[in-house]
Amino acid sequence: MAKIKPFKGIRPPQSMVEEVASRPYDVLNSEEARKEAEGNEKSLYHIIKPEIDFAPGTDEHAPEVYDKAVENFNKWQNNGWLVQDEKECYYVYAQTMDGRTQYGLVVCANVEDYLSGVIKKHELTRRDKEEDRMKHVRINNANVEPVFFAYPDEAELDAIVSKTVSGKAEYDFVAPDGFGHHFWLIDDEKDIARITEIFASIPYLYIADGHHRTAAAALVGAEKAKQNPNHKGDEEYNYFLAVCFPASQLKIIDYNRVVKDLNGLSEEEFLAKLNENFIVEEKGEDVYSPSALHNFSLYISGKWYSLTAKEGTYNDEDPIGVLDVTISSDLILRDILGITDLRSDKRIDFVGGIRGLGELKRRVDNGEMKVALALYPVSMKQLMDIADTGNIMPPKTTWFEPKLRSGLVIHKLV
Repeated sequence: MAKIKPFKGIRPPQSMVEEVASRPYDVLNSEEARKEAEGNEKSLYHIIKPEIDFAPGTDEHAPEVYDKAVENFNKWQNNGWLVQDEKECYYVYAQTMDGRTQYGLVVCANVEDYLSGVIKKHELTRRDKEEDRMKHVRINNANVEPVFFAYPDEAELDAIVSKTVSGKAEYDFVAPDGFGHHFWLIDDEKDIARITEIFASIPYLYIADGHHRTAAAALVGAEKAKQNPNHKGDEEYNYFLAVCFPASQLKIIDYNRVVKDLNGLSEEEFLAKLNENFIVEEKGEDVYSPSALHNFSLYISGKWYSLTAKEGTYNDEDPIGVLDVTISSDLILRDILGITDLRSDKRIDFVGGIRGLGELKRRVDNGEMKVALALYPVSMKQLMDIADTGNIMPPKTTWFEPKLRSGLVIHKLV
C-alpha cells in the first residue's frame, strides 16, 4: 500500500514561474540548456545544469559544478525566486498537449516503498547515472526535480482533483514548446487527509518516467537514514517528490530506432532476411506509420516498408514477448544486424516519437544512418503488466510526453 505525505513546497512566485521553470535535466544537453537560459538569470537550468555557468566544455560532473548548484539553489531562495510554502500541502499539476489534459497529484512518495517494491519499476538503471543524480540530491538536500508516477484509476481522487481545478490556478502558462502547464494547491485539511488515506489503499505505484531520479532519491534517503543514529522514519528525507497521474490519462508515444549499417549485408540480402519472419510490403516514398501491434515501419534508401510479424514469431501470453520492442530487438536488431546490447552499441541510436517519423527519414537521407525502424507505441496496460510480473522492459521502450516541467515545486529533505 502506497505511503505518501503532503509537504511544504518551495516554488516560484506567480510572476516569476515562467522564468524559473525549465525542461527536465535529461532531455537536453549542456549547450542546449545554455542557449535556453541565455538572458534569463532566474532559469532553473542554473541549478539542474549548473555547468552552463562555466566555460563551454566544462565537465558537468566536476566538483565545482555540483558546488555551483548548491550556491545557485541558495541564491534563488535568498533572492525570493523560490519561496517555501508555510503549510504542508498536496498540489495538482496538469499538462496540456494537443488539446488533451492530464491531471497529476504532486505528493511526497516514500523511500521504503521504492526499496520494498510498492513503487514498481519497468526499466533497469545505470549506476553512473544514478550516482550523478544522487550527488545532486545529496548536496542540495532537496529533490529539485520530480519523478513521474502512474497509479490505477481511483474515482474519489478524480473527484478531489476536479473540485480543486474548478478554482483559480496558482500557475497557468504555455511553455515555449507549446505545452500548457497548470498548477493548484490542495490545502484543505480534510482533502489532504483523504488523499493520504486513499493512497494507503492503492497497492502499487508505477514509475512512468524518471527511473534514475527515483533510484537516486530513494538511495539518498536510505543513506541519510543509515547515517542518523536517531532515525525514526518520519523525517523529511524518507520521502521524495513525485507527480502521480491516473494511468488512463497517460499516453505513451513511440520510441524508434536508427542503425548505421546493415551488418555487411546488401540491401537485397537484408530485405530477404526480413521476409523470413515478417510480411514485407513496400509502401513507397510517403511516410508510413505502424498501424497496430506487431506492425513495424522501415525506412531505407528513400522507401518506406510495412513489416508485419508472422504468426509464431512472438508470444502474446508473455508480457515481454508480446512487446514489439522485443520482437524487433530479437528478430531484426540481434539476428540480422548483430546488435546485442542496445545500451552500449554505438551503431544504434534512439529517436523519441515526439520528433515525428520525418526525423527518421532525415537521419537516413543525410547518410548518418542506413536504416530506420518505427514501432507501434507500448500501452499503459503493457507497462503495468510488466511491472506487476517483476519483469524489466528492454531499453528505450517508452517515451512519455509531455515531460514534467521542472521548477514548479521543489521538496527539501530537511
